[in-house]
Amino acid sequence: MSAIDDLKATMARLRAPDGCPWDQEQTHATLVRCLIDEVSELIDTIDRADYPHMREELGDVLIQVVFHAQIAAEKGRFDFEDVARDINAKLIRRHPHVFGAGKLETSEQVIVEWEKIKATEKKHGPAVNGAAVFKELPPRLPALMFAEAVWKQIEKKNLPADAAVDRAQVAALGRQLDEATLGKMLFELTAAARAKGLDPEGALRSHATRVMREVEATIARA
Repeated sequence: MSAIDDLKATMARLRAPDGCPWDQEQTHATLVRCLIDEVSELIDTIDRADYPHMREELGDVLIQVVFHAQIAAEKGRFDFEDVARDINAKLIRRHPHVFGAGKLETSEQVIVEWEKIKATEKKHGPAVNGAAVFKELPPRLPALMFAEAVWKQIEKKNLPADAAVDRAQVAALGRQLDEATLGKMLFELTAAARAKGLDPEGALRSHATRVMREVEATIARA
């Protein structure tokens, strides 16, 4: 067996009925914070060019991928082989200058070609004047910045968000806020969420995403 096969077997054993109680209890959602933490620790080793610890942190990130794939496999949705197969196919598809005809000489040309191919693959939701309702946001954007960006687009484009956002409540809250009050409220909400066993980062991202989907649905129905 290869090292990756050993790792997959270890994860399956941990998730088995007679395995580890903690590992058995995890879901895709509960592992989000773990993934964020592990990626952050990996980035720190890269910033410091700390190769011994980089090797360790890469393993910690890899086990998150294996963990999610194992959970999905147990539900019959996909497995690690599907994940590896899909990303391999994507790499080949988006590098026709390597695996197909044609040749690109510079990194800039590669980026332009990559974006063109990506655009043909991308599935967009409803559009406003031919453009996507919400522009694509960086996937690593923290939830607070993500929510702020969503609201900025709603305001800037005057999108129909009344079904998803109470604008009167937003305005009323705005009149009460200053920087110190806002910081206090955010901190206390975070503390209360932790006491309740809730993930504030995940909750805010999920709600902001629901707002986006509701706005898109409203436009689609119009």
